Amino acid sequence: MVAELSALQQIVNTLTGLNGLPVVIVECVVTTIYTSLGGFRVSFITDNVQGALVVMLIIIGVITVGVEVDVDRSLVGSSGLLDASLLGWQLIYILPVAILTNDFFISGFWMRTFASKTDKDLRVGVSIATVAVAIILTLIGSSGLLAVWSGALTDPETEGSIAFFLLLGQLPAWVVGIILVMVVCLSTAAFDSFQSAMVSTGSNDIFRNKLNFWFVRAAVVLIIIPVVVVALKSPSVLRIFLISDLVSASSIPVLVIGLSDKCWWWRGFEVVVGGLGGILTVFLFGLVYYDGNSGMAGRLIILEGGLFAGDWSTFGAFVAAPIGGLLWGFAAFALRLSVQFILAKVRGHKLTALDRPVRSSPDPTFFTGGTASEGDPSPVSGGYYGDQKTKFF
Repeated sequence: MVAELSALQQIVNTLTGLNGLPVVIVECVVTTIYTSLGGFRVSFITDNVQGALVVMLIIIGVITVGVEVDVDRSLVGSSGLLDASLLGWQLIYILPVAILTNDFFISGFWMRTFASKTDKDLRVGVSIATVAVAIILTLIGSSGLLAVWSGALTDPETEGSIAFFLLLGQLPAWVVGIILVMVVCLSTAAFDSFQSAMVSTGSNDIFRNKLNFWFVRAAVVLIIIPVVVVALKSPSVLRIFLISDLVSASSIPVLVIGLSDKCWWWRGFEVVVGGLGGILTVFLFGLVYYDGNSGMAGRLIILEGGLFAGDWSTFGAFVAAPIGGLLWGFAAFALRLSVQFILAKVRGHKLTALDRPVRSSPDPTFFTGGTASEGDPSPVSGGYYGDQKTKFF
């Protein structure tokens, strides 16, 4: 949410020279109103509008950039963007890990997965989106090169995340006006998904649907206030995403283990310890890398140097996070199993931590927060409630 609002205010400022704060506030108010009235269904509608606008924006951008933007050929070689670089090689690893784990981390993707009518619909939708996104990102990524070579982008470290819009800012005023309207619509469509996901996560996952729904919505509205403040002070959209990506890289590898039916012995305890342990491992890596400087190690967790640090710190952080998370997760598993084994021996009980559960899919209470008795038939899979899959320990 911070990244979305930060990007919006920076784009408005870039294209118009105006203060982006009023636009950000209006967007927050409007999305809060219509998501409160329409729920997540209205987010699906705006996503369709978002997809159409993205295609229109790309078409307009390609045509107008091809006609209007003047590339200074002398800048092509001197920019060094076509030369091999340390960062370029590092990104071959960093970007796939960061993006893949962050997609697992974002609730909106899971909610759309659960909303699919059939597995076939999900596969078709993901396949179409994959092709479309690959084309769109290739075109937008190329705009970064053109922005530098045309002189529109002079500071990649701070302005790189809005290079596309810096390039479009050179176009005629009427084109900029159309693009600005599209940008606001696109940002609104993305932001309402984040709001809906936060409401759903708070209501279902945290309070198990036992807290009044409107209290959760009110809490999300209150959260938006500091989000706006942080967004306006954020120097780089890219750095915001990188911090989120590092958290994702720490927690997602240990989480996906539990998604496999073959790993019925995996518990929430391992996921929590592994996720926190991944972040701690980044700090420990920082201590080694910076020769015991705890301040520098702590700042590595928030990737203060960003992608343009010019060393191995960011790369090392994204290696330490998933590997450390897995190591801590398996250590937590060994600890939990040892404690449960000792307790079983002391109490004279059988160790059941490694017993395969009767049913591998979660019962309806997992999604609704209701209650079910041990032995009640499960309409989900034909098994029985009371399996160990959803236990924390």
